Amino acid sequence: MGHDQPKPPSDGPAASRFGIEDDHAGPETQGHAQGSFAVLALGALGVVYGDIGTSPLYALRETVLAATGAGSGGHGGASAIALAAPVPREIVIGVLSLILWSLVVVVTLKYIVLLLSADNNGEGGTLTLVALAQRALGRARGGVVLFLGMAGAALFYGDAVITPAISVLSAVEGLKLVTPAFADYVVWIASGILIALFLVQSRGTEKVANFFGPVMMVWFLTLAGLGIYHIADDLSVFDSINPYWGVRFFVDNPGVSLAVLGSVCLAVTGAEALYADMGHFGRGPIRGAWIWLVFPALWLNYLGQGALILSDPTAIDNPFYKLAPQGLILPLVIMATVATIIASQAVITGAFSLTRQAIQLGLLPRLEIRHTSEHTSGQIYIPRINAMLLLVVLVLVWSFRTSSNLSHAYGISVFGAMMVDSLLAFIVIWKGWRWSLWATMAVVAPFLLVDVAFFSANLLKLFSGGYVPVLLAIVLVVMMWTWVRGTKILFDKTRKTDVPLLELVGMLAKSPPYRVKGMAVFLTSDPETAPASLLHNLKHNKVLHERNVVLTVRSADTPKVSEQERVKLSRITDDFWRVEMLYGYMESPNVPKGLAVLRKQGFKFDIMSTSFFLSRRSIKASPQSGMPVWQDKFYISLTKSATDATSFFQIPTGRVVEVGTQVTV
Repeated sequence: MGHDQPKPPSDGPAASRFGIEDDHAGPETQGHAQGSFAVLALGALGVVYGDIGTSPLYALRETVLAATGAGSGGHGGASAIALAAPVPREIVIGVLSLILWSLVVVVTLKYIVLLLSADNNGEGGTLTLVALAQRALGRARGGVVLFLGMAGAALFYGDAVITPAISVLSAVEGLKLVTPAFADYVVWIASGILIALFLVQSRGTEKVANFFGPVMMVWFLTLAGLGIYHIADDLSVFDSINPYWGVRFFVDNPGVSLAVLGSVCLAVTGAEALYADMGHFGRGPIRGAWIWLVFPALWLNYLGQGALILSDPTAIDNPFYKLAPQGLILPLVIMATVATIIASQAVITGAFSLTRQAIQLGLLPRLEIRHTSEHTSGQIYIPRINAMLLLVVLVLVWSFRTSSNLSHAYGISVFGAMMVDSLLAFIVIWKGWRWSLWATMAVVAPFLLVDVAFFSANLLKLFSGGYVPVLLAIVLVVMMWTWVRGTKILFDKTRKTDVPLLELVGMLAKSPPYRVKGMAVFLTSDPETAPASLLHNLKHNKVLHERNVVLTVRSADTPKVSEQERVKLSRITDDFWRVEMLYGYMESPNVPKGLAVLRKQGFKFDIMSTSFFLSRRSIKASPQSGMPVWQDKFYISLTKSATDATSFFQIPTGRVVEVGTQVTV
């Protein structure tokens, strides 16, 4: 991870050989979260369940429309209004059964029960599964796992742009029920809300986050209350508890089964957030919030919508908002808009966290990372990612214009990422937990089968919106693969011409240059070879500091590293030292703070008389690089877009000396 020559992921923690550890064991609240169970569960409501908590706005409507064939054209509500006959009871009950059992199988059993038990020192998420799978398989098959990690991360970014667009659009569309005059302004209002949401990201979410939990608790209680209010309209909706009705729906309606599956998946979007945010709250509070509030509230609301549709077929155009009495629709629209903003905030924050993990694991070039909280390391802001997300979100809103149209783009990214999680979980359980192959298949195969079924169903929407996350994922996978491959080629090429550090130290001892006071720190990714910045300093300035430190910053395969493990110091001679700093993949490197740890180990120095030497590379394409010319040029553009090492490693700008070098790849 050093600036002199980037460490290739194939040699770094993302692809190194690890010992097998029993990471799935531990207390229920294992993780980095601290606080009472109730407080953490309340916090989980705001951050973890925002996405899945706003699914009732559109999930049942789109599924019933797909079941009746009215939504096949992607016009959603417009087609719904055109329905002349009531929706058959068997279809409504069958759809409710499919949604209920999707929540049970995908969310409760797969994520709440199984994947929350697969943690890496309390942290979860796709890249955590990558690290655990790497431990299990070792270097030999690390490339397959790394590619799965790239695909999962790329698909998550698709979710990160579609969720804000569809959630805010679906909430604002409720204004059309207040007065039709708002119909022409829905896209403008949604765009204004989204622009404001992304603009405030730079201020941090710490203060706003304090309100997320209580607001979402009110939201889920409202969902439950609205559902209970209408269940009495047709008590036969309770028949949906029997999975027979879901199976019967497929038997009776084979022609629309795949289309219906493609819409049922909307009810479980956001399930991946349960696992990704485990480190913030612990598995116990996340499980408790789901079992005791979120799942019952969602189920009751879907039952209420189903009962309303059976008693009033005209409600199909927007069954969620029609649960409320006419006079309460506007307050419900406001509450829903706030809930969708919270859901969007959670997925945006998740994109920031995922980006930092990808950078630390060597999958992406360095980007500027700003910390927005003095107390919480997870509160970060990445300006370039924020701008890119906003741009894509606005393009989606103005291209699709309605939540019904945009729903066609949703499922592929969500269930593509879920398939990756299932495949990685298979490796972790089989090789990491050392279960037998048959036992692993018995546990994971049903979940993978469900994921494949949902993913296949969403492929039907490929040309009506599903191409959006597919194209985005392809671009991001190519970007990450280019960065990984180019970095390895660059490392191998420079390694051949580098001077071994010990050899250089021996030469300097025999023919010492002029000495100057103070300490010099030379950053490099390979502590065995002399940093290019050290060689160029000797060549051009012909001086050497009294004390010289060759510093390497590495990324661990764990989310965080304790202060005791942060810095490793080794002496070469009295005036040459090696220092290795270790940071978890969820931490941002801070070189000055890391060096301060050395004082506790007896290594005295004055930061004000310390100079940091960095090597800034100028890279040129070469026909013999091992990559196509277009990929060479793409890699070079990525290196130019990377933020400078001074900012990334949080080094005081006044203490940095940069030395330019040129290399071909």
